[in-house]
Amino acid sequence: MSRRSSGRAFVSYVWSADAIGARLVRTAVTPLSWVFGAIVARRNAKFDARVRNNAIAAAALPAMSVGNLTVGGTGKTPIASWFVARLKAGGASPALVLRGYGDDEWRVHGLLTPGVPVVVAPERAVGLVTARSKHCDCAVLDDAFQHRQVARVVDVVLVSADAWSERVRLLPSGPYREPLGSLKRASVAIITVKAAAAERVHAVREAIRAAAPGVPIAQVRLAPGTIRLAATIAGGNGGPRGLQHDLTWLRGRRLLLVSAIADPDAFRRQMEAAGAVVVRHAVYPDHHDFGAGDLTEIVAQADPSVEVLCTLKDAVKLVPLWPRAGAALWYVSQTVVVEQGAEILDQAIARVLAARRAITPTAG
Repeated sequence: MSRRSSGRAFVSYVWSADAIGARLVRTAVTPLSWVFGAIVARRNAKFDARVRNNAIAAAALPAMSVGNLTVGGTGKTPIASWFVARLKAGGASPALVLRGYGDDEWRVHGLLTPGVPVVVAPERAVGLVTARSKHCDCAVLDDAFQHRQVARVVDVVLVSADAWSERVRLLPSGPYREPLGSLKRASVAIITVKAAAAERVHAVREAIRAAAPGVPIAQVRLAPGTIRLAATIAGGNGGPRGLQHDLTWLRGRRLLLVSAIADPDAFRRQMEAAGAVVVRHAVYPDHHDFGAGDLTEIVAQADPSVEVLCTLKDAVKLVPLWPRAGAALWYVSQTVVVEQGAEILDQAIARVLAARRAITPTAG
């Protein structure tokens, strides 16, 4: 494991573990969280003043931001792609603009939204200019809730029920970039659910209502979709019959799971809920850069009695390294199922569609 991945693993341990070592580290860095919170509050106050004075620069294209309050693990990638598909279905020519953290996000978006420009730009304003030069008339900004230099028509904020904890800890003692009260500036809050119990979902809803009264709340389930042979990614499709299966294929099947995502436990619970028998789970830090040593470790665990299954986010990085003589590597991606608040999401999409009608893309 690389030094960077080891660091991510330690951070994840500090944020989530109940062991005494993790609690001691959290206590030690809590003063830093207070300082971080003060900086965030000061920064937001400045931007709030600029918004009140109409001092935020206009964006090159009408934009919808899909972001969150925490560092990863809420389902931004599939939901951002879902919004892109809805905008396209509404007659728009959208782009997806993202910062490009790691090498997995933009590749996943390219597979989820084929034919839609995916623009990687650390500065979202520059990304929107690039998108306009590609004849796009609107954009979805992936992970831009905190990037307030760019005006947006709609601000969608995701809150994961699976990763929910009543104790909100700001960085570095916890994963929160902002306190729950920051939801007040959201246009829509979406509760994302993978395998969380109904009681936890209810707790999240009540916390959002208390922190941001009046902000509309929708709820979506991130459900596992088709199981596909990972080698077919290079072809840009799910492959012919026999190289993909519906979810019933998992029933009673013994799995070796591989994941380098923010919430590996939710992934495992999803597979078990589908009837799979998870015999091993190779967990790596979020955005882990897989290397030859990792592949040797994974393949060594893949005996003939198990199927190797990962997420789409992992598959785009594992496929180039996967040994041809090794066990087959399968992946599953998340599909978006709207459970509550469909009309709220329709209204958000309609606002972007209405705004883009005033924009005429120009050639670059």
